Amino acid sequence: MPFFKILGWYGSAFDHTQGRHLTFTNDLDVASDGSVYFTDSSSKYYRRNFFLLVLSGDDSGRVLKYDIKSGETSVVIEGLQFPNGVTLNKDESFLVISESVTGRLLRHWLKGPRAGETEVLVVLPGYPDNIRLNSDGDLWVAMHCRRNWISRFSGSHPWLRRAFLQLPLPFTYIYKLFHGISPHGILAKYTTDGDLEVFEDVSGSVVKYASEVDEHEGQLWIGSVLLPYISVHDLHKNSSLPDNV
Repeated sequence: MPFFKILGWYGSAFDHTQGRHLTFTNDLDVASDGSVYFTDSSSKYYRRNFFLLVLSGDDSGRVLKYDIKSGETSVVIEGLQFPNGVTLNKDESFLVISESVTGRLLRHWLKGPRAGETEVLVVLPGYPDNIRLNSDGDLWVAMHCRRNWISRFSGSHPWLRRAFLQLPLPFTYIYKLFHGISPHGILAKYTTDGDLEVFEDVSGSVVKYASEVDEHEGQLWIGSVLLPYISVHDLHKNSSLPDNV
């Protein structure tokens, strides 16, 4: 879909999402009929406040659908904690959504007897960002970093995360408590058979703060919203991440 088309419907979407403005639009995927599925990570926090969103326990995140034929936008799922990446599977029978705060991939059925149902597909070792499908239908997930014991425990206790905001500690210190002292790179491949394979650059020498990964002709192209370069990893070499920039 051309970019000007996206701009064209952006303004109209405000009037068709239960009266709530689009605050933190994040990722999207386009169906074969032209419908656009996209995430609105929060109705309270903007992109620049993403870590406050992580700590707040805010569950105003949504997945929405823009119908290109009717010009209307509808809510597909709501009540999510930082919905981030979104992708359709190969036959478009379901959506997969990454819920960053809880470290989960969710599957929302669009067709079949379970249409309208949402379930947990897999719990990941890190904070998932964008999701991309490869030619086999497997899912590649970029993760900001590993989730340590503090982030895992507080993931199901929003009150504890909010309590950290009240502590007289520097914000950078709280960030490191949740995200680890040394930044590093972590990706995951979730196959159609339900297997999970994790790739890491433990040292963070090449890949860190990953927010995007795409497989093309045996290579992984990895990007980050925080870094000014793209990393490329050859899948034929080994399972460790450091390769080249």
